[in-house]
Amino acid sequence: MSDIYLSKEKIEELKKEVKKLIEVDRPKIIESIKVARAQGDLSENADYDAAKDQQGEIEARIAEIETILGNYQVINDQKKSDVITIGKTVTFYDESDKENYTYEIVGEIEANPSENKISNISPLARAIIGKKVGDRVSVTNIEKPYFIEIKSVS
Repeated sequence: MSDIYLSKEKIEELKKEVKKLIEVDRPKIIESIKVARAQGDLSENADYDAAKDQQGEIEARIAEIETILGNYQVINDQKKSDVITIGKTVTFYDESDKENYTYEIVGEIEANPSENKISNISPLARAIIGKKVGDRVSVTNIEKPYFIEIKSVS
């Protein structure tokens, strides 16, 4: 399994989610299954089928979170360094469209482009990790490479 990078906030969020799934959602669905079973013939029991499906989803999510929490690395909070690493926020000038952009580099699980959070394995992040302010970097994407200049790192 590849490294899973998580912020401290995301770790706490996942711990809360798995606790709720185990302590609240799992017991509720077990009770729903008992009630549906008591209705008789399971072969034509839609409530039973739905409850079993939901139980499968809950158990799969618990397993997924437990795997993540068993294999993560905390994103270091090295605010003083001017070298781009996971966890840093980077502003750069895109030479192709003459615009400035700001993104935070996060692990795959936390990536959300609409919140300007990009995955550490994205082409952009891979191109700029290890670079510094003032560096001109070629970023390779599906269409064609483009160049950016790093303006700030925080």
